[in-house]
Amino acid sequence: MALSRADTSVLGRWWWTVDRWTLAALLALIGFGYVMLLAASPGVAERIGASSRDLFILKQVFFLAIATGVMVAISVLPVKQIRRLALLGFFVSLLMTAATLSMGVEIKGARRWLHLAGVTIQPSEFMKPCFAVVAAWLLAESRSLGWRAIGAAIFLFVLVAGTLVKQPDMGMLIVIAAVFCSQLFVVGINLVLVAGCGVAGVLGGILAYFTLPHFQSRIDRFLDPSSGDNYQVTIAMEAFGHGGMLGVGPGEGRLKALLPDAHADFVYAVAGEEFGLALCLLILTVFGFIVLRGLLRLLGEKDMFIILGATGLLTQFGLQAFINMASALHLIPTKGMTLPFISYGGSSVVAVAFGMGMLLALTRRRLARTDEA
Repeated sequence: MALSRADTSVLGRWWWTVDRWTLAALLALIGFGYVMLLAASPGVAERIGASSRDLFILKQVFFLAIATGVMVAISVLPVKQIRRLALLGFFVSLLMTAATLSMGVEIKGARRWLHLAGVTIQPSEFMKPCFAVVAAWLLAESRSLGWRAIGAAIFLFVLVAGTLVKQPDMGMLIVIAAVFCSQLFVVGINLVLVAGCGVAGVLGGILAYFTLPHFQSRIDRFLDPSSGDNYQVTIAMEAFGHGGMLGVGPGEGRLKALLPDAHADFVYAVAGEEFGLALCLLILTVFGFIVLRGLLRLLGEKDMFIILGATGLLTQFGLQAFINMASALHLIPTKGMTLPFISYGGSSVVAVAFGMGMLLALTRRRLARTDEA
């Protein structure tokens, strides 16, 4: 059913103000997620148990459907409601993330997950987009409140950083720190402070290297592959080589069966083996398009909260995708970070949809001009 520009319903206003190109690109990624689920799930389901294969697939299909609904529903909200939603979501997810330190499920030496009503949730995934919007609000208010607002934003960042270090989750901390630094830069804060944040980040990385054995191990294995187990990276690189330009065909990949995390951290390698360089470049292009389209959408925008919020959300979205793909290609040390909308994982896919819904809401043209911010 076609919607007229004169349609003043909620759906009509949303359709003519939302960035339909970005929405289409995000839906395309969700479509890739369905395809890669079917490609990567057989080997993983077999390791879990052959009888659980259908349940394994249906579970992620359910999460992808929920993610689509969440993204569209949030994109309808006005800017004021986005700020309130982010503020509520931040404090709830921060408390839940802190709760993982005492009640969390330990997996591979880290406590990042909570079991609630039979569902495993990683609350830090939801804290990530919410912090970007809350920090944007505080930094935007610094133009009238001065250093009080900036100090509050820095305090919240330190609180988040301390919680993530305790888990530990250095990858998540790096992404959130990059988001916060990008927002400080855009708001026009003193470059000395920005440089100080960079120095603090480097010193923090050095400290983590010498105090966190798993972090040190990943760095060492990246710099010297012979220093430890690089099994998954080695198999992933072989998968890319086996796929070549056009891949071996859907369902024909054999190396994916050897990858324990073929459905999650190394799903990009499965795409490379079965669909080749062509699909890998297409996925990379779609991610790049979303980030660049979002930044271009901000040109001419005068509301600093919208500029900072969208910048933070785009930074974390693009950086998360880069970390996943670069890890699979052995361009950076491996990090357990999902490929947005494509990797398996309920918390991750719904949290990314939550963030992208807020991005679509913030960049709605008419909404940005008429809603009270």
